[in-house]
Amino acid sequence: MIDSLSAWRRFDFILFGAVIILVVFGIMMIASATQDAIDDDIISRVPDQINYALIGFAIVIVMATIDYRLLGGVTPWLYAGMIIMLVMVRAFGVEGAGGATRWINIGIRIQPSEIGKIILIITLSQHLSERYLQLGRLSTVFRSLLHVAIPAGLIFIQPDLGTTIVFLFIWAVVIWSAGFRLRHIAIFVLFLSIALPIIFPLLPPYQQLRVETFLNPDPGSDAFYNINQAQISIGSGGAFGKGYYVGTQNTGRFLRVRHTDFIFSVIAHEFGMVGGVAVLGMFALVLARILKGAREASDPLGSMICYGVAAMIFFQTTVSIGMNLRLMPVTGLTLPFVSSGGTSLLFTMVGIGLVQSVIMRRRRLNF
Repeated sequence: MIDSLSAWRRFDFILFGAVIILVVFGIMMIASATQDAIDDDIISRVPDQINYALIGFAIVIVMATIDYRLLGGVTPWLYAGMIIMLVMVRAFGVEGAGGATRWINIGIRIQPSEIGKIILIITLSQHLSERYLQLGRLSTVFRSLLHVAIPAGLIFIQPDLGTTIVFLFIWAVVIWSAGFRLRHIAIFVLFLSIALPIIFPLLPPYQQLRVETFLNPDPGSDAFYNINQAQISIGSGGAFGKGYYVGTQNTGRFLRVRHTDFIFSVIAHEFGMVGGVAVLGMFALVLARILKGAREASDPLGSMICYGVAAMIFFQTTVSIGMNLRLMPVTGLTLPFVSSGGTSLLFTMVGIGLVQSVIMRRRRLNF
């Protein structure tokens, strides 16, 4: 164990500062995207995001003070809790936009799949760290995949394809960081090539339409409308943008769900290419600091936790920005730290707190 003073000297203030900048900038963009709103839910987005942000900053500090290695003893309970919450969504879930049932109401609405991302990172990392010397066995790889497949399957039937893919991506990155053998890659690729044609017909019609619209866009379809408006927003922003709070695509409400899925289009529209690149640069800094923590971690568990959090943030950022640029199908994944969403913000901050816990307990270095 390390003493308190030494621990806080190791706290990564650069990472924390970058996260604060992204969160504050996100609140500013949500305020712009929801200006002149008349719906009570939309009006409350900014004050709610501010409250969640303040709680999130406190969570980072609290999680950093907890030794991440102590979580190993409670991972069975965390995993069981995740499964129970996801089953509750199926049984008592609250329906949201598009007919998806992803929330439960316990006085406040929470999205268990967002909580599940962090629980998965902790439990999968602990699962693999206990079998670190057995990764050469194919059975170990399949057991780890089953560990992910159960919650991922419950999320898939909500339906929530985007978060299901996030779970699988986290699994791939964490098991790679644990020592994924090259001979297993061919088996995994073969599994995916067999599974995808089976999974696609099981998707609800609106998700199939998103994929079909991406592959064969129909300019006259409603599904293509927001993708087209996102491109117009980004293109019309030019180098320096239309200006904060005055972007016509935003103020004229041509762009739908602009405070969540398409918030990057609002950023590029109002701050231009310079603003968009600056946001990408800030995400790159966050990821670089997390990966530095993974490399310097004192044990495989800490390293895998950092890689898992980095995988979650990287994948969601890539997909969210990619669908705004029409490089990827629309999945409903939000931009971490920036998009409106209380549960998503809080548990992404839990992830940052876990990374800080690993960093504060990293091995001593000579530089």
